[in-house]
Amino acid sequence: MPVAPSPAQVAADPPAPFVSVLAVTGLGEIRAGDDLGVLLAQALRPLAPQDGDVLCISTKIVSKALGLRVDAEHRDEAIRSAAVRTVARRLHTRVVTSVVQIPSGPVMAAAGVDSSNAPDGPLLLPEDPDACARLLREQLVAALGVELGVLLTDTSSRVWRVGVGDIALGAAGVAALQDLRGGVDADGRQLTVTVRNLADELAAAADLVKGKSSGVPAALVRGVPSATAADVPARELSRTGAEDWF
Repeated sequence: MPVAPSPAQVAADPPAPFVSVLAVTGLGEIRAGDDLGVLLAQALRPLAPQDGDVLCISTKIVSKALGLRVDAEHRDEAIRSAAVRTVARRLHTRVVTSVVQIPSGPVMAAAGVDSSNAPDGPLLLPEDPDACARLLREQLVAALGVELGVLLTDTSSRVWRVGVGDIALGAAGVAALQDLRGGVDADGRQLTVTVRNLADELAAAADLVKGKSSGVPAALVRGVPSATAADVPARELSRTGAEDWF
């Protein structure tokens, strides 16, 4: 497992001269039982993956490959079953939405159960997205011969912010959190609280070339210094227990 860079090393990293976000095309509709690792490797080869690239994959296609579908009439039951705890219930337009914590840690509306781009019924999230990301990374590293990182992403709203953006639900081979404490800013002042959520930044960048209406469920982010210098699971990104301010 890669050793996490020290705060001083992270702070000293030069800024990237440019960052590329490359759409992964040609995957087609993913169905239950498909070998997603094989399909992704085939789709990635034309992009010539490099060491340090991060592949951001919509968690929805992982759910499709795993067959994590429910009948529409069982959607509410599925949300209740997926909830570790119910945080709130809110009237949204004319529908009451449950905001719950899911087993992997994040707090999400409707437990992340989603009906968009799911013609065969609502899709559930994998119970352990980090494990799914790890398995896909192992397959891709073996098939492509490069040390890339893998993120599983999903759309989520954020506390105190209007609108939605993609966040990382699963991570493997990615420095999902970068601790900048102990370094200095551009003016030489010591950083004492800054911990960078790199995984969510990468997920949001990838969503600029993929999304619900584009038919592109994955993107390769290239050129981010230290993106794969450590292996921090996405579970570490969720505020839980005493750290849950909200």
